[in-house]
Amino acid sequence: MRFMSIITSAQIGMPTPELVEAMGKLADREIKAGRMIDTAGLMPMETGARVSIKDGKLVIVDGPFVEAKEVVGGYAIFEFQNKEEAVALTVEFMQLHIDHMPGWEGTCEVRPFFTPDIENVCKPHSVHSAAVA
Repeated sequence: MRFMSIITSAQIGMPTPELVEAMGKLADREIKAGRMIDTAGLMPMETGARVSIKDGKLVIVDGPFVEAKEVVGGYAIFEFQNKEEAVALTVEFMQLHIDHMPGWEGTCEVRPFFTPDIENVCKPHSVHSAAVA
């Protein structure tokens, strides 16, 4: 089952060299294991554009986007057996931020890719939250 992890944060800035190194080691391990398909960090909002539809018309706005409260900083695509594996690796990835970039706050959303042959991949009314120490 293919999953995408999307990392967002209200804090803008480059990761510390220690975090970059730790993320590189994690990525290398996951690539060698055949689970990581693709990953990338994204350039700052100033380099992008948004294309929207408002009142039936296309609207193009160049970055930066003043109204943005959180910014997508990067993504990764993985192949896992199930959601539990995806969440476990995401917890490990976010722990790297705690360990190597103190004070950083953000979120990593993990979502399965849609495929027409899969039913009830995630139950929309089930809530999974746990504090990880």
